[in-house]
Amino acid sequence: MFTHQIDEDTVIRLLEIRDADRLFTVTDISKDSLREWLPWVDYTTSVEDSKNFIAGTMQKFARNDGFEAGIWYKGELAGVVGLHGINWSNKSTSIGYWLGRGFEGKGLMTKACEAVIAYCFTDLQLNRVEIRTATENYKSMAIPQRLGFTKEGCLKQAEWLSDKFVDHYVFGLVKEDWQNR
Repeated sequence: MFTHQIDEDTVIRLLEIRDADRLFTVTDISKDSLREWLPWVDYTTSVEDSKNFIAGTMQKFARNDGFEAGIWYKGELAGVVGLHGINWSNKSTSIGYWLGRGFEGKGLMTKACEAVIAYCFTDLQLNRVEIRTATENYKSMAIPQRLGFTKEGCLKQAEWLSDKFVDHYVFGLVKEDWQNR
């Protein structure tokens, strides 16, 4: 099981079915801020939806194809960080993340992503980690910039959000650059 103590107040650990109520609550109270960038938010309408999401992520972890971990801050579920999937042939993955309302500005996501990146390069022995963000999602873009990723390009109309396509920036970090930073 993936668990990492970030500091005395913060831990990241795999989501479990017992976390469904908390996951639904933090998602529900954060819908207004999350829906701008995350298309799945409006489809999460019950605790059962959160249970189904967690069950799927547990299967993904069992297949060795990534994970979703809760970010726990002072005992509260603050958000989620995880790997979208792992391309074992190319030793690469991408990180996704979100924080609930009231947990922004504490450095939680930067620390959580830093821990996941270290796990990817040391434990999983991957060579490349990507983060993709909508080009106007400045808060999300700040994470890879803080962590030494290189902005590698722009994917035009990469995602349908609400009522329009949005472009994505691709940020990449390879193991060699991570080790030499």
